[in-house]
Amino acid sequence: MVKGNNLSDKGKRDLQLVEKALNGDQLAYGNLMEMYRESIYFMMLKMVRTEDDAEDLTIEAFGKAFNRLHQYSPSFAFSTWLFKIASNNAIDFIRKKRIKVTSMDSAYTNDDGESVGIDVSSEAKNPAEETMHLEKVEVMREIVKKLKPRYRDLIEKRYFQELSYEEIADDMSLPLGTVKAQLFRARAFLADMMKHTKDTI
Repeated sequence: MVKGNNLSDKGKRDLQLVEKALNGDQLAYGNLMEMYRESIYFMMLKMVRTEDDAEDLTIEAFGKAFNRLHQYSPSFAFSTWLFKIASNNAIDFIRKKRIKVTSMDSAYTNDDGESVGIDVSSEAKNPAEETMHLEKVEVMREIVKKLKPRYRDLIEKRYFQELSYEEIADDMSLPLGTVKAQLFRARAFLADMMKHTKDTI
């Protein structure tokens, strides 16, 4: 990976962590997540306005970013790239859930003072789009069935049964933190499996 000479000191620090992560350093992933989790979470909360959804979207954003880490270019800050992935993921979520969004035509400013545009359309799906969505859901269900039992159960409870973290923890007799951590791993496995199919949610 080419060094980003135009990056700030913080940007260069992030780049070093990205390079370590790409070389298999698991601690580097944790450090990146620790530095940006709170900022991403509050951006997600601003967009979707519910804590559970914001927490889900935060974890998904990191999952997607880490799965695509090899695509990151050091010509711009890692934080800019990460915030863009997070905002795009939230926009997809908003469109699917048909959440009405107000005052989201302004940009979000990240920790580097850089502007990340947020442009959300609240249009509902037409019948053809709805049919396509249902077909993709069925594909997703088939992929989920291939996960290990404990991960499959977590995904099904969270996304198909739409249980809250607390309800899942109670239902499975697990600590809340364990549920969140295992859901993060389950989504990572799921994302990896979905690379091998053209149909994704």
